[in-house]
Amino acid sequence: MQPDADAISHPISAGLTTQLKDIEKTLPLRVLSKADWTHWITKGYVIVRQAVPVAQAKALADVLWAFDEKDPADPSTWYAPERRPHVRKELNNAGMVEIYHHQALWDNRQTPRVYDAFVDIWDREDLWVTIDRANLNPPKKGATTKDGFIHWDVNTSLDPPPIGVQGVLSLDVQDSETGGFQCAPYLFEHFDEWVATQPADRNPLLPDMTGIAREDISLDPGDLMIFNSLLAHGVRPNISKDRVRLAQYISMHPAEPENTREKSERIRLWQEVEPPNRPDFPGDPRGWEKQHVRPAALSPLGRRLLGVDDWA
Repeated sequence: MQPDADAISHPISAGLTTQLKDIEKTLPLRVLSKADWTHWITKGYVIVRQAVPVAQAKALADVLWAFDEKDPADPSTWYAPERRPHVRKELNNAGMVEIYHHQALWDNRQTPRVYDAFVDIWDREDLWVTIDRANLNPPKKGATTKDGFIHWDVNTSLDPPPIGVQGVLSLDVQDSETGGFQCAPYLFEHFDEWVATQPADRNPLLPDMTGIAREDISLDPGDLMIFNSLLAHGVRPNISKDRVRLAQYISMHPAEPENTREKSERIRLWQEVEPPNRPDFPGDPRGWEKQHVRPAALSPLGRRLLGVDDWA
């Protein structure tokens, strides 16, 4: 079954008619190079190196360890059971950290270089940032590099296809051992011709990967990887002996100031330090953020990215 758009960590932008790969730029590129832009519209993803300072990435990593009550020097603490199950069962024991409002999260969200990268992607300045969580993924015992699976988070049988963007900010090294993002750029670049070879009842979420190459992405602390939601992707398992993969999910999408219900809810979540009220975000039953976190201080950019101030 297709995940409901409201139940996944990235919103699908309604009302847009131009696919992201078909955008004709009107704004000058701020962060991406021309080669980056070509790679983005062709392969479906782009890497922004040092989107945030390394120290800023590390600061959030420290917060995640404290939030999850795990000791980075003691692997015996890394495998605590889920505090609350996810509606999407594949997310159980996937390292999701139900933290949404800590200042360290917002420091990364409102970093100008991060925002400017998404301005390049959308070719517009009026954006909202997603209220998303983080990930702390220890080694998976007995796993091999073949255990990752490729999928879409959107229904690729829809016509026109959904329009959405996702992003992952690396807080530590993501390499061949610790695992991380993998994708199938061929399916993005040659989707229509590939579909023509598939049965009419193909699974719109799980592609047949026979003969399709996978590309593994390596990231350093502070690197931001942005990908089109139509890019088939997955996560390589952490097969290291004693290293943990840490990341923050960051994305942006066109602001919807006319959607007063959504706008007021976003502001309320920030003010009251509450998790998003969506099935795929179970929240933290301990209420750790409620006890330890005050509403994050927002820069003028951050206020617009949340929706407190309008872009107009």
